[in-house]
Amino acid sequence: MISLHTTRVRRRRLGVAAAAAGLFAALLTAAPAAATPDPGDVPLERGSVTTSQQAEARAAIRGGDIPGVDEIVHSSNIKHLTNVPKGALKGTNTDLAFQGKYAYVGNYDGFVIYDISNPKKPKTVSEVLCPGSQNDISVSGNLLFLSTDSSRSDDSCSSTTQPATEKSSWEGMKIFDISNKRHPRYIAAVETACGSHTHTLVPDKKKKNVYIYVSSYGPNEAFPDCRPPHDGISIIKVPLKAPQKARLVDFSVLFPDGGNPGAPENPGVTKTSGCHDITVLPSQDLAAGACMGDGILFSIENPERPKIIDRVQDNVNFAFWHSATFNQGAKKVVFTDELGGGGAATCNEEIGPKRGANGIYDIVGKGDYRKLVFRSYFKIDRHQADVEVCVAHNGSIIPVKGRDIMVQAWYQGGISVWDFTDSSKPKEIAFFERGPVTLNQVTTAGPWSTYYYNGHIYSSDIAKGFDVLKLTDKRTDPAERVRLDELNVQTQPDYFAR
Repeated sequence: MISLHTTRVRRRRLGVAAAAAGLFAALLTAAPAAATPDPGDVPLERGSVTTSQQAEARAAIRGGDIPGVDEIVHSSNIKHLTNVPKGALKGTNTDLAFQGKYAYVGNYDGFVIYDISNPKKPKTVSEVLCPGSQNDISVSGNLLFLSTDSSRSDDSCSSTTQPATEKSSWEGMKIFDISNKRHPRYIAAVETACGSHTHTLVPDKKKKNVYIYVSSYGPNEAFPDCRPPHDGISIIKVPLKAPQKARLVDFSVLFPDGGNPGAPENPGVTKTSGCHDITVLPSQDLAAGACMGDGILFSIENPERPKIIDRVQDNVNFAFWHSATFNQGAKKVVFTDELGGGGAATCNEEIGPKRGANGIYDIVGKGDYRKLVFRSYFKIDRHQADVEVCVAHNGSIIPVKGRDIMVQAWYQGGISVWDFTDSSKPKEIAFFERGPVTLNQVTTAGPWSTYYYNGHIYSSDIAKGFDVLKLTDKRTDPAERVRLDELNVQTQPDYFAR
């Protein structure tokens, strides 16, 4: 029986100092890891743990310092409404998108559409088999977009893995017609350099087209379609009335100087060779890019010609700039650091509160003279066991006027709701967490993406499926009055212009 109860916020020491120091050194000296687990068509690899680490985790469970295996704990202001286990698609669950009464969940094996008209009882509408990591997902009208960032034999949904060293291999963007939710129809594909790890939709002001900013990285001289330098993003233009005519219109260079050089000049920092994720704020013609070793702010007034406004680095505490989120007023950006590449246990006291954290930056100044100014770090203080992969990952704003509140996924660190209204003093106000999947090996599991949509929190759990939660708190309750017809979190809406 899995118990469900509340627990205090835990601050504890887990992991012997030597083991933690070894992990920390490895994170600083190892070659850059992929930004997220990339198993292709095979299960995620699991790392070994020592007997002493297992014993320590068991002792922490007995002492109430961490939840038991698969045990659920949460703050008193969050209620877990339901979990929908994985169905036919057994791969890694990834990102989320929303439209009306539907939620769309990416999966390394394809995608799933849920009917969430009753959030307590989501119903599976369809499951589409279309392998190709990581299947980052977004929707616009009757179109669904799916990223492929693993080398495939062709652009079909029946493709197989094929080495990137072969010229005939394919990676890029797939487009589906979802006018019939029970039977989505694959209609187009666009190949992009180095594939599509993530993507971001940029709407056309005339509402005739949608642009796709494709984030990808990892060039190699041996890859015919992904050779260095790879210092920007691919831009795809999709005519909304003729999506089959989608085409690549530009590769926009964002780092003419090559970006952060990484190690050895900046030890522990990933060399910039593209972007991992971009969030746009169309109402302000702004975008924020999390680009491996760099964070950038740029104008999208002309979506085919993005223009850099400012660029920042943190060569002390940030290892991999992973994602970005604006506050509602476009006065702040939260950047996440995916320390360990999404494959290491980094939420412990030895790693500390400044590495593998969120960085909060104020946007100071006006127009092309705006600057990103660092204010503080935020990291969950509920330390995890050495068997639990924990990392700052995807989240969204909870729309409350006058406050900056965000809900965020932390893999096996669970879900955190935190307030950064005071940029210098962020604080957690709610959480939800499962205990370790197992104590016998290091496992990648937990929430990949956790977003707020129309009064509820929805979470895509890498291993467990689809979770729905209800947050009840006077600080966030006003958000229930905000209703959206569509939400792609990386195309951040103006929540109050309606």
